Amino acid sequence: MEKFQICGGKRLSGEVEISGAKNAAVAILPATVLVDGVCRLENIPNISDVSTTLKILKSLGSQIRYINKNTVEIDNSSLRIHTVPHDLARHMRASYYFIGALLGRFGIARVSMPGGCNFGVRPIDQHLKAFTSLGASVSPMESGMIEVVANRLVGNSIYLDIVSVGATVNAILAAVKSRGLTIIENAAKEPHIVDLANFLNSAGADIRGAGTDVIKVCGVDLLHATTYSIIPDQIEAGTYMAAAAATGGDIIIHNVIPKHLESVTAKMQEMGVVIEEYDDSLRVYRSGQLIHCNVKTMPHPGFPTDMQPQISVLLSMADGASILTESVWDNRFRYVDELRRMGVQVQVDGKVAVFQGIDFLTGAPVKATDLRGGIAMVIAGLAARGVTDIEEIHHIERGYEDIVDKLANLGADIRRIVVPNNLVSHAL
Repeated sequence: MEKFQICGGKRLSGEVEISGAKNAAVAILPATVLVDGVCRLENIPNISDVSTTLKILKSLGSQIRYINKNTVEIDNSSLRIHTVPHDLARHMRASYYFIGALLGRFGIARVSMPGGCNFGVRPIDQHLKAFTSLGASVSPMESGMIEVVANRLVGNSIYLDIVSVGATVNAILAAVKSRGLTIIENAAKEPHIVDLANFLNSAGADIRGAGTDVIKVCGVDLLHATTYSIIPDQIEAGTYMAAAAATGGDIIIHNVIPKHLESVTAKMQEMGVVIEEYDDSLRVYRSGQLIHCNVKTMPHPGFPTDMQPQISVLLSMADGASILTESVWDNRFRYVDELRRMGVQVQVDGKVAVFQGIDFLTGAPVKATDLRGGIAMVIAGLAARGVTDIEEIHHIERGYEDIVDKLANLGADIRRIVVPNNLVSHAL
């Protein structure tokens, strides 16, 4: 296995380029199934979740040509298979987007229940509600597979009981080639929802209202070849903002959309971090003490749940007590046990964590419990005194491209170490 080793206490400085958005890419790649022609996708992040999604496409019969590590051409004209292999689907939650895409193309989809980060029960009932509203039937199969079938998808009104990014994406995918008008109410408004709609519209779809809570999809018969560039990753950008703040650094972050980061920017400014906005870049720096504040995660445009672990590191270092409330997912504080190894003083009660700021973090052996919890360990290690070893780094590499090189170029003392299996820490 491999681990990251960080010698902390180095002040980050310099410039970093943000990659394409993970959450947009893992929705747009399945969406190519609906396109009759070649899709050229640019600014694709070179991360393991994207690699898994491309493997799923290949297993379905996609012809894939890599132009470079961030550009790929996908030809789905010979696609015939409508079953996603379990061994691939179990590695990532976004595999469920193939249900909507395959259903929209073939009228049938067989996909196993998805994997991904484990922080609570995340049912797909709202996804299935959307499919049945469009005329599909859902049947459980053996080995955790589900089958969704429709003779003909017909547009309808879909009201989502909760704001769900995944259900919104799947409803759009299933509705794109349906007959008539579909209206999705209480839809998620995240930037990657807008990016998915923009991609599909570039191929000839008729989707309006993405980015609002009411999305209208007028079904079309054909989607044509297109070239599309994925938006920058707002969570990766927010992560480097947090790393700059945690280390008292001064970095310029390129290839960002500042508007997508407004809620993160506002909270960090409240904590005493200086952020200068430019057209497609940010400068983030801190020289004084971090100030305590309260943070509550919310659906977009609120503070993103995917930035919750990263901001927790800053709260643990801030002067005074801070309250962090998670309103999106259950059980997303599993990573705090790892932070406690580094001296963090935190009490968790259900969806609320109370941090009492300490003067400094101390390096320790920790593990990545999930994608965002793992990157929080990296930020903590960068800020800590001493050496931090982080195991289970495959979680981190699901969503962060070239993380070691990018941080090293900013002055971090970080390296990847191969550990023989017989020396893996059993204490973790």
